[in-house]
Amino acid sequence: MKILVAVKRVVDYAVKVRVKPDLTGVETANVKMSMNPFCEIAVEEALRLREAGAAAEVVAATIGPDQSADTLRTALAMGADRAVHVLHNPDPARPLLPLAVAKILRAVALQEKPGLVILGKQAIDDDCNQTGQMLAGLLNWPQGTFASKVILDKEKAIVEREVDGGIETICLDLPAVITTDLRLNQPRYATLPNIMKAKSKVIKKVTPEDLNVDIRSDMEVVQVTEPPKRKAGVILSSVDDLLDKLKNEAHVL
Repeated sequence: MKILVAVKRVVDYAVKVRVKPDLTGVETANVKMSMNPFCEIAVEEALRLREAGAAAEVVAATIGPDQSADTLRTALAMGADRAVHVLHNPDPARPLLPLAVAKILRAVALQEKPGLVILGKQAIDDDCNQTGQMLAGLLNWPQGTFASKVILDKEKAIVEREVDGGIETICLDLPAVITTDLRLNQPRYATLPNIMKAKSKVIKKVTPEDLNVDIRSDMEVVQVTEPPKRKAGVILSSVDDLLDKLKNEAHVL
C-alpha cells in the first residue's frame, strides 16, 4: 500500500512573526522557514506504518514556490521515498484557500492512488483546520481527524481521536484520510546520511494547470495587523483593592 503525506512550508514555530510595514501580510523575507510541526507528525506516522510493514511506499506532497522543495527534502531526509511538488507562487492578497489546496491534493491522490492520505490537522500559519476534511469530502473517502493513535489492519484503519469527552475510537475502510494531532508521535530527526541520500531522491514537479485544477481565490486579504499590545499588570496590596478594580474598572462584578 502507498501512503500520501501532505506537508507545508511555514514560518518556523520559534520565530516571532512580524507584519509587513505596508500591512499586506506577514514578513517572510530573510525569515527561517520550516515544515509545519503537524506535518512532521504526519510524515513520522507514515514512516512508522511503512516500517511496521503496513505500507510499501511513502510519497510526500507540497504546494508552493520553488523554496518549498526544501520542505520536501526534509520529508525525504526523514525517510519518505519520493515527493510531488505542485508549483504555485503565492499572492499575499489572494492566498491559497483550504478548498483549493484540497482540490489539488485530490488530483494528486487520484494520480498516485494511495491507500491512505495523512495530513497535519492544521498549519500553524493560518490555523484553518479544514484541508483534511475537505479532501475527504472531495474524494468521498472516510476520515479520521485529530488522530492520537493509528493502527492499520488489512483493509481497515483503527483511529483513536481526541474529543471533548475523552478518546473516541473509530474504524475506517481504506482508502481513507487521516489528520494528525500533537500527541500521535514524536517526529524523528533527519540524520546526516539520510540528508545526503535525500538529494538524489525524485521530486516530481507539476502545476495546478497540469492537474486541471482551478485555484482562483474568491477572497481578498484587505489588511493584516498585529494584535493590540497587552497593558502592564498591576500588583495590588489587598483583596479589597482587587474587588474594587474588578467592580469599577473591569466591570465584571
